Amino acid sequence: MESRLSAADLKQAADPLVIALACTGDARAFAEIVVRRQARVRKFMYHLCRRPSLGDDLAQQVFLTAWRSVKQLRSAAAFDGWLKRIMVTTWLEELRRNKLAYAAELDADSMGSYRDTTAERLDLDGALALLPPEARLCVVLAYNDGLSHPEIAALTGLPLGTVKSHIARGAARLRETLAAYAGD
Repeated sequence: MESRLSAADLKQAADPLVIALACTGDARAFAEIVVRRQARVRKFMYHLCRRPSLGDDLAQQVFLTAWRSVKQLRSAAAFDGWLKRIMVTTWLEELRRNKLAYAAELDADSMGSYRDTTAERLDLDGALALLPPEARLCVVLAYNDGLSHPEIAALTGLPLGTVKSHIARGAARLRETLAAYAGD
């Protein structure tokens, strides 16, 4: 289904209108949503996987999943929360599929591959890379996206205590890794 709005009108339209059109199956409206949200989705996925190409692939998977189910969305106001859930679910599915690969990566990271130079040690992405994948997810959701512990627990399906532990330990590890910034 194509919208009656021109491409220029879609670019200028408010989010709720574009989302509502996408919910009716309007492909051009959904494409506009992708343009508006892709940087945020890609950044989120990259923070979790640390690989630009994989982050792009996961972001594409997020939008593909969203397109397939956007007609089920009941309210344009709920779109961003709904999209966030798809992002988290996509990451958790990737993590489950490749758990052994991420565990091996974590072991290699722990041996210093991200500590070769001061620049790498001080780099936030490098510091995040040192966290186990589920802890990284919780830390990114808490500090990057500003979600509360109960919101993260609901979004990820992890027990609240586990979320709190991941965030506390992850934040402590980040503080330790980025300690050199404290002097600046």
